[in-house]
Amino acid sequence: MKNLNWIAIIFIITLGITSCKSHTENLERTPETQVLLANLQQMPANGVMFGHHDDPLYGIGWEGDPGRSDVKSVCGDYPAVMSFDIGHIELGSNQSLDKISFDKIRKEIISQYQRGGLNTISWHLDNPATGGDSWDVSDSTVVASVLPGGANHEKFIGWIDCVADFMNSLTTTDGTKVPVLFRPWHEHTGSWFWWGQDLCTDQEYKDLWMMTYDRLNEKGVNNLLYAYSPGIEPMDTTQYLARYPGHDVVDLIGFDAYEYSRDQYLESMARSLAIVDSIGRAHNKPIAITETGFEAIPDADWWTETLYPLIKNYPMTYVLVWRNAREKDNHYYAPYPGQISADNFVQFYNKPEVLFLNDVDGKLYQ
Repeated sequence: MKNLNWIAIIFIITLGITSCKSHTENLERTPETQVLLANLQQMPANGVMFGHHDDPLYGIGWEGDPGRSDVKSVCGDYPAVMSFDIGHIELGSNQSLDKISFDKIRKEIISQYQRGGLNTISWHLDNPATGGDSWDVSDSTVVASVLPGGANHEKFIGWIDCVADFMNSLTTTDGTKVPVLFRPWHEHTGSWFWWGQDLCTDQEYKDLWMMTYDRLNEKGVNNLLYAYSPGIEPMDTTQYLARYPGHDVVDLIGFDAYEYSRDQYLESMARSLAIVDSIGRAHNKPIAITETGFEAIPDADWWTETLYPLIKNYPMTYVLVWRNAREKDNHYYAPYPGQISADNFVQFYNKPEVLFLNDVDGKLYQ
């Protein structure tokens, strides 16, 4: 009987040790991905990289033109950072929610890597419970339903597997996997996405992140870094970290912030920058403004008089503005030739601390 008791105790201890293993112990990232992380940590010594969402895919008055970019048309250089979205990959669709083929997105991600730039990916996925889009917040139990034991768990694991297949397909002709900064479950401190603040508990959000991370790891996705990016709602570091899944599963911290009024923007940006700067310094995490902008950029001097003064005093890795929609009027966040802020953007481009593609070539992957 004593022997059986000792066997049981040993089994429980072993189980406890196994269950407490760090997730990073199981993650063998590609050498290129490891080098990228190290260089992102050092990037602020060179300056802050500028980024633009969907930059080479379409712009004002055009779509799919080879080598074209509204940013490049204005300043003569590509953004150092390009972001893309893979919403609808989970549905088995050939096109993203913005009606761009995934083959095209894959091609542009590989091209940006080969140019020496950084790629980031977000995922505006549909609502797995209602069939609506990411913004369908009619059901506050969706996150719970995709977690283990939930009604939509198996379906959702299949959705994550679709993401894994896409990430694993990002390879160059010589078989090198392209490193990507993945930004799942973003803006969760607001309540406009089905994974947002009022739609799940803190623990459910963390469980959603960990389930995503672990499943991608299980599927052999070893070319990702992970970015945590709430909105501007947190008022201090405690609120910012309330849903933080852990330092071992987050590589970069940031936030999303848009200008609707100048005073509001300056205040929220200053507060959010101070928060991520404090956490980043304490835990050796690179920091970034993962989304920002002023829709239609009606301020001719916005780049040098609003954005630049905010970012120049912080060790930022990058600042990224949202897309230039070709299907919506006045829904753009980077200038195009002739736009009212285009000349000021060139002044912004010429700031030595602001880095575009030609400034970072050779600095991210070597």
